[in-house]
Amino acid sequence: MFPLLSKPRSSVRKPVPPETRTLDVAGRLMPLTIKQHERATRITLRIEPGGRALKMTIPSGLARRDVDAFLDRHQGWLMTKLAKFSTDAGLREGGTILFRGVSHRIQHTGSLRGLTEATTIDGRPVLRVSGMPEHLGRRIATFLKKEARADLERLAKFHAQSIRAPIKSISMKDTRSRWGSCSAEGNLSFSWRIIMAPPSVVDYLAAHEVAHLKEMNHGPRFWALCEKLCPGMEDAKSWLKRHGSLLHAIDFD
Repeated sequence: MFPLLSKPRSSVRKPVPPETRTLDVAGRLMPLTIKQHERATRITLRIEPGGRALKMTIPSGLARRDVDAFLDRHQGWLMTKLAKFSTDAGLREGGTILFRGVSHRIQHTGSLRGLTEATTIDGRPVLRVSGMPEHLGRRIATFLKKEARADLERLAKFHAQSIRAPIKSISMKDTRSRWGSCSAEGNLSFSWRIIMAPPSVVDYLAAHEVAHLKEMNHGPRFWALCEKLCPGMEDAKSWLKRHGSLLHAIDFD
């Protein structure tokens, strides 16, 4: 009688082994584990402790296209959450930092005095930093702020002259919620962290805020003017969407 109490062989469903893959979240490659669960009625996605991996639970038999669509829809959420995890591990001797879109190896000169400078040694981009080792991050930030001001002042003035729009002032800030702003009085403000992005992205940010001198909105006329000033606007916006949150997450203190 015992065989009559057992389930038919055809009804026994073998558990599906977890799927593992790597997910690109704004340039950060995250290990992702996808596990099917018979009792799951919806998709759940969580960040593992430390922000080093992702875990996803899905209903059994869910199509791969539905999984991919869910991940695409939640890219912004993941970027926001992962930005809270510090990515300053590279701010040390031998680490790396982006400068104008190029990864530079950090070289501490060992000297207490001297300027921070971007150079090339043996064909490799290097950022040479002096001062006390514990002040390395702050000295790099000071260098980036100076270079950002030089680039953004030049680009903003160029674009403003092309549309005959006066600029009252230009300032550098460390805002995390936006890359730049333009006041009704003509005051432009930029996040100096943008200097870590490629030059085309820096140019787009300058053009974007200058366009607000004429159009204080994000309507069709604004975007048309912005694209006229920066024909590569869409590529730059895409780069910021993929990588921008990581630039904001770096802790220089």
